[in-house]
Amino acid sequence: MDSGFVFHRDTPDSAPRYELRVRRYGATDSGYEVWQLPAAASPHVTSAVRVAGLRGRNFELVEHRVLKRLSRAGITPVPARDAAIDSHSLTEDLALNLGLLFRTLAPMRSRDNMRAVAEGIDAMGREEAAYWLGMAMHRKHPRRVLTALRCLLTAPRR
Repeated sequence: MDSGFVFHRDTPDSAPRYELRVRRYGATDSGYEVWQLPAAASPHVTSAVRVAGLRGRNFELVEHRVLKRLSRAGITPVPARDAAIDSHSLTEDLALNLGLLFRTLAPMRSRDNMRAVAEGIDAMGREEAAYWLGMAMHRKHPRRVLTALRCLLTAPRR
């Protein structure tokens, strides 16, 4: 029985488009960025918009988590040589999760708090991740939103 409902995977043109860009900065320094691309589902996006990015020490602390999620999605990023960019198409769910993870972890320094935040974001559902990322991208004071999320995810559990 056909209910008339069309699933997301059947209509990729009607969904927002995201891309992961991997750039090599040095022998052991790679940066990962999530970009939103123009699509019919997002007419306000006329050119590629950077959602979030992470590199350096903070990325190294969560690299294994990111690579595991990417491999489950069938993506094997290889940093390009000579400042070229290796790009991969992302699903909306993966882009939301990675974008939120990168934005939240970028200014953090405490390894224990970073681990707690990464675990909390991994446990989030699609709607919750979309809510927090939307708040972080479109509010007047996005740092306040990200600070609130960090506080919620690192609060001591009793």
